[in-house]
Amino acid sequence: MLPYSVEVVDDDAAVTAYAGLPLIVETMRKLGVSAQLDKQLGIRQRNNGTTDSQKAEGVVLLMASGGTCLSDIEKLRADKGLERLLDYRLPSEQALWNFFNAFHDDALVEEARDRLRPGDIAYIPSEKGPLRALGRVNVALAQAVATRNGITRATLDHDATVCESHKREAKAHYKDGRGYQPAVVYFVEADQVICDEFRDGNVPAGMENLRLIQHGFASLPSTIKERFFRADSACYEQKVLRWLADEEREGGPAGFIGFSISADMTKELTEACAAIAESSWTRLEDRARETVFTADVEFVSGTWPKHALPLRYVAVKFVGTQLDLEGNVSVKHLAVVSNRRDLTPAELLRWHWAKAGTIEHVHDVVKNELGGGTFPSGKFGANAAWFRFALLTLRDPLVRSLHTANTRESMRWSVC
Repeated sequence: MLPYSVEVVDDDAAVTAYAGLPLIVETMRKLGVSAQLDKQLGIRQRNNGTTDSQKAEGVVLLMASGGTCLSDIEKLRADKGLERLLDYRLPSEQALWNFFNAFHDDALVEEARDRLRPGDIAYIPSEKGPLRALGRVNVALAQAVATRNGITRATLDHDATVCESHKREAKAHYKDGRGYQPAVVYFVEADQVICDEFRDGNVPAGMENLRLIQHGFASLPSTIKERFFRADSACYEQKVLRWLADEEREGGPAGFIGFSISADMTKELTEACAAIAESSWTRLEDRARETVFTADVEFVSGTWPKHALPLRYVAVKFVGTQLDLEGNVSVKHLAVVSNRRDLTPAELLRWHWAKAGTIEHVHDVVKNELGGGTFPSGKFGANAAWFRFALLTLRDPLVRSLHTANTRESMRWSVC
């Protein structure tokens, strides 16, 4: 005799397999995100049907539950228990198609194409009003998180990522495939993406990065007192370096911005690294197939202004632990450029390399866990909105904490 009875009912609204999803919507509303979406987007044309915020909530729930295409919303709509907890019916697939199409404007793509100089093929279209508004909502969320946590230091990590796509409209990228290559700026201390820019796959990673970097620093809350920046060699260009190094910079906050950027290994820089005396190198770490050394290197780029304070270059030397087939020891040099002189070469490199666990982890989660790398449309603006919604989903503190916990658990098991 069992100590309980089982009652079978016909009402399927009593249970749901997605009981955790309403908490995500609750978090969005508590942080004012949903209210801002209704205020900012301005897509809804009629007073009946789902609101802009409800469509946006539906997209976030779709991505948070593992969905990778708009048709996956029908699985959530079919769950009566979830509908009961949300207290409204999620938008249909067609409603979401109309919603995403509102972020695209063919005229802006044509305008960008018309601005091409002879011989150029890559361009970055301007953003339509609703897409810019979605960006403002994302910035407001990042600011709210930083302000609530009393954060006064901001480290911004920049990186672009290749998203493979077989859409007919997708452009060829440098990895011999087709797709898109959005650039993202991540606010490390707040664990939030502060801004992003969607790009075609054929746009070089080093193209027009200063605008996005300026946007990132301009989007920080007024409570920030210390500013830092890290990036790979895509940002190793004179405009970016001069802007970061100039404490009276135009179009940005005044004062010191400590930065480190992977340097392009030109012939001159490679020769300067190779000329460093053996006694000047410091062993940084031992790896399975190589030993890593570091040292300061005297180097000034030929294009650096003569009146400006020279930047600091830190060299890295990788020495193979085994002989190659010809009996030689492999030696490779890399370098990082920085204006930080408060750290030893080893400390600077470890600080610079730490971005591998920040912005690169963001790309991994957004593309492989939140559907941000699987685009629904052939329209550029619609795909830009899809990627930005993936970033918004990641920005949700509840979703972020779940992914952080899962990452830590997987790391624990990999170590064991």
